[in-house]
Amino acid sequence: MNSKVLFLLIGLVVGGLAGWLTRPEAAEVSFLGLKVEVQGDQAAAPGDKTLTTGQAQHVGVCALIGALLGFGVGFMADRRRA
Repeated sequence: MNSKVLFLLIGLVVGGLAGWLTRPEAAEVSFLGLKVEVQGDQAAAPGDKTLTTGQAQHVGVCALIGALLGFGVGFMADRRRA
């Protein structure tokens, strides 16, 4: 497997895990068809399995950053080999 792809996948998984573990504490309230999301400044409890929209965006951004960093590391590793 190409080292760029390998490090990209590793970065994606590590970034997603980091995003999941650091997602902000949030509550979503639905009232008369209006959804209101409130986020705190602390990490959510590990036992909380539900994701609000803001938390999903947080996890996605962290996974994307991890994937970009992993791709960069894979690119550098590929250049060193050549």
